[in-house]
Amino acid sequence: MTDTSAVAEAEKLVAEATVNPDGAPDGPKFTLELNQDQKDIREWVHGFAEGVVRPAAEEWDEREETPWPVIQEAAKIGLYSFEALGQFWADETGLTLPIANEELFWGDAGIGMAIMGTALAVAAIFGQGTPEQMGEWIPQCFGSADDPKVAAFCSSEPDAGSDVSAIRTSAKYDEASDEWIINGQKAWATNGGIADVHVVIATVDRELGSRGHAAFVIPPGTKGCEQGAKVKKHGLRASHTADVHLDDCRVPGACLLGGKEKLDERLARVREGKKSKSQAAMQTFEASRPTVGAQALGIARAAYEYSLEYAKERRQFGRAIIENQSIAFTLADMKLEIDAARLLVWRAAWMGRTGQKFENAEGSMSKLKAGEVAVWSTERAIQILGGNGYTREFPVERMHRDAKIYTIFEGTSEIQRLVISRAISGVHVK
Repeated sequence: MTDTSAVAEAEKLVAEATVNPDGAPDGPKFTLELNQDQKDIREWVHGFAEGVVRPAAEEWDEREETPWPVIQEAAKIGLYSFEALGQFWADETGLTLPIANEELFWGDAGIGMAIMGTALAVAAIFGQGTPEQMGEWIPQCFGSADDPKVAAFCSSEPDAGSDVSAIRTSAKYDEASDEWIINGQKAWATNGGIADVHVVIATVDRELGSRGHAAFVIPPGTKGCEQGAKVKKHGLRASHTADVHLDDCRVPGACLLGGKEKLDERLARVREGKKSKSQAAMQTFEASRPTVGAQALGIARAAYEYSLEYAKERRQFGRAIIENQSIAFTLADMKLEIDAARLLVWRAAWMGRTGQKFENAEGSMSKLKAGEVAVWSTERAIQILGGNGYTREFPVERMHRDAKIYTIFEGTSEIQRLVISRAISGVHVK
């Protein structure tokens, strides 16, 4: 029989737990349900991805050119703008930005990167710049609805990819003119050379390694900043990638993000043997990893959804191929892995937005898992489509090419595992 006194006591505890000190009902402390604003934004971005991005995807992948007409369409509806990015970031849960990225990259990753590539430079300015620098440079990264512009974040170099401490691009201060003179070569820069605003990571003290780096804004039309070779890529072909050459490139002192006084204080602490905050490039990458993971999720989900519908319609041996366990189980695993990766992405995005410390490299976990799921899922999609999946007549071939970079850029899978292993062990694993 039921112990009525125990039940009553349990009900009393539940009631007390759900009432705040003012006596008003208090909502649940944990929920995975999106609020109405998040749902509206997801629907808005998905509609643009479905109606504008997908129909243009094959053309711009083949052309290997920046899809300016699509960027302008995004600008006209307010999707490509600082206001939209600010609205996504303003969500206190941290989920709106990854949600928007997943939907856009579900449409097409190459075009998605052409639209969202500017955000990396914006993140650097927002994360390291003064309020005055944010107000001056971030709007210029986007241009206007009638005349959209793009921005570029330039960190990697021919001999400095995963090893950011190997950056050789230098910045020297000319006190007489209050200018920084920047020399070097950047590689694999999204929007490199075609951007109005470039954000460049350079070393101001090579002896300090990565702790001697600083970030600089290169204003539009600055002499000495030129596009080098354009990269012909395996995937993300609608997104422009190129080298950037910096030859005695002189920028005003005000273009040092954060200002010289702050830089001098940081360098002095490092020289005294004290700890400093994360160096310039890694600050930007740490903030962007959950968002990059969300982009990979969009690719994976697109491949899963396409192959699921294909398996329902494709008939072999007198029945739909989804009736075969090998196909059905593969699709089940794809859905499982995508949903698991999304939870890691959302957790990292929430932690980053709410100021939770990444004790176990949760940001790296999210990017690592989502990137590898994207590659795995798109490969499975090709297998489900068989010979059709290997042709350019079907989109999963393009999705597979687009997915691979997510195990390479902004920290390879190997680097993510290194970061995670160091975090969980406290050992400087090499």
